Amino acid sequence: MYRLGDDIDDFCTKCKRLTNHAIVSLMDDKPAKVRCRTCYHEHDYLEEKAPPSPKAKKKEQPAEAP
Repeated sequence: MYRLGDDIDDFCTKCKRLTNHAIVSLMDDKPAKVRCRTCYHEHDYLEEKAPPSPKAKKKEQPAEAP
C-alpha cells in the first residue's frame, strides 16, 4: 500500500540513474507521479525501468520502403 510522500526507487529521467523518489500522486493505489529526491525533477512513475534509448527505438522501427 503506497501513500503520498513515501520513498520509492525509480529511474530519474533527468539524472539518468536509479535514485530515491517521493510519491507525488497516486492512481488506483499505485504511484502515478514521483519527484526525484536528488534533483527534484517530477515525472511519471517508470516502475524502476529506464526508457529505451533513441538508438533502441530506431532499431525497433521497421525500415520504410522508398
